[in-house]
Amino acid sequence: MPHLPEATAQQLDLVSDQLTMAEAAMGFVPNSLKIMARRPALMQGFLALAGALNGPSAILPPQLRQLVAHIASAASGCRYCQAHTAHNARRAGAQEEKIAAVWEYETSPLFSESERAALSLAQAAGSQPNMAGPEHFEAVRRWYSDDEVAEIVGVIALFGFLNRWNDTLATPLEESPTAFAEAHLSDAGWTAGKHG
Repeated sequence: MPHLPEATAQQLDLVSDQLTMAEAAMGFVPNSLKIMARRPALMQGFLALAGALNGPSAILPPQLRQLVAHIASAASGCRYCQAHTAHNARRAGAQEEKIAAVWEYETSPLFSESERAALSLAQAAGSQPNMAGPEHFEAVRRWYSDDEVAEIVGVIALFGFLNRWNDTLATPLEESPTAFAEAHLSDAGWTAGKHG
C-alpha cells in the first residue's frame, strides 16, 4: 500500500494531457505520476526534465538510456524503477536476453565496451554513497562526447529522483512492468517487494 494516495480526480484532470502523453510513451499511466499529480507543478517540472532527456533532442540511443536508468535504479535499490526501466528497455528495442544479463554487463558478450563504460558509471553513481570517480569518466570519455556524458549523468540523476520518490512512497507497480520483471529479472533476484 502506498504511503500517499493517488491524486484526486480534480488534480488528475489538471494534468490529463501529460498523463495521456505518458500513457502513449509507456503503454500505461505510471502510478508514480498519479501520486505526483497531487502537486501538478511538481509533476510538470519532472516531466519537463524527463522530456529533455528522452525527447527529440536526446542524443543517446533509447535502449542505452533505459539500461543506464536500470543499473542506477538497481544500485539504489528501487525495485519499482528496476521493473519500469527493464520494461522500457524492451519497448525501446533491447533484446530480452540482454536485459536479463544486464548485471553481467562487465563480462557478457551482449554488451559493447562503450555500454560497459556507461553502465559502470551508472552503477557507481547510483550507489550510496556515490562511488563515481575519475576512472569512470575516463572510461566513458573514450566512447562518448561531453554532451553524451552529460546526458548519461542526467539520466542517472533523473532516476535518482524517481528512485527516492517511488521507494519512499512504496509506489505500487503496474501490471505490465511487473509481469516483465517477473519474467526477466527474477533469476537475478528481483522481487516486487513493497511495490507489489
